[in-house]
Amino acid sequence: MDTAVQPAPVPTRTGATPAPRRGRRTEPVRRILGYAALGVAAAAVLLPFYWMVVSSLKTNNEVFTIPVTWLPDSFVWHNYVDIWRKSDMTTWLRNTLVLSAAVTVLQVVTGSFAAYGFAKVRFPGRNVLFLAYVATIAVPWQSYMIPQFVLMSKLGLPDTLWSIIALQAFGAFGVFLMKQYYESIPDELIDAARIDGMSEYGIYRRIMLPLSVPALASLTLLTLVTTWNDYLGPLLYLRTHSLWTVQIGLKSFISQYNAEYALIMTGSVLSVLPIAIIFLLGQRYFVEGVATTGLKG
Repeated sequence: MDTAVQPAPVPTRTGATPAPRRGRRTEPVRRILGYAALGVAAAAVLLPFYWMVVSSLKTNNEVFTIPVTWLPDSFVWHNYVDIWRKSDMTTWLRNTLVLSAAVTVLQVVTGSFAAYGFAKVRFPGRNVLFLAYVATIAVPWQSYMIPQFVLMSKLGLPDTLWSIIALQAFGAFGVFLMKQYYESIPDELIDAARIDGMSEYGIYRRIMLPLSVPALASLTLLTLVTTWNDYLGPLLYLRTHSLWTVQIGLKSFISQYNAEYALIMTGSVLSVLPIAIIFLLGQRYFVEGVATTGLKG
């Protein structure tokens, strides 16, 4: 029987035969190494949170033991009962929730509406005004918080929740984020709506908002997390104990019960838990909004 003759490798100019390609062989190895690196990074980020949760279920003597005990000998579940009995956690969480919800709604509404004007409405000085407004992001709040406090004092707003709401009702970052997303929506769609007689308010409400759900979700999550974790603003404006947020409350709780470390960790877990749940529920929209922001349609 005749056997097929295999062609000989073509020698190169130097006389050596070319080596086989190793791209396909090394691709699984690179993928495994990439997943391993991501796993190590995720473990490093989650390790402090794990230690905080575990410490909330320990006794005071077990929290700062050396070497570290990653699992307690017995889970002390009554810490989550004692925290409500020994502190005003209900009041702190309620105030924080009211502030976070009010500021988030106002920033989403004002930011998305202003971004529509900068992205789809043409008027003289639009670009200069937008650059000047966005440039305020680079100015730290600590540099003008004293004049701001003086202004709030003259308006009679200190020691009220309205002071925090009024200060954070507008945000340049939200305008920038929404403008970048609005620019990915075709202008032909807006022009067609104008030809049909739809007003600018109708275009914003019926066209822009339904098409920008991922960006709105991203802005909502970012604003909610920032407001919930804010410490310096409530510390500066809120003096009455009944108006304290959870961040100020935990600080006072640490000063009052400086030896009960397990109870302090329990309060920290309760302050982080609502934000973690909200982020897990909306992470798909958050990732989609960040990934699509700035893409031209």
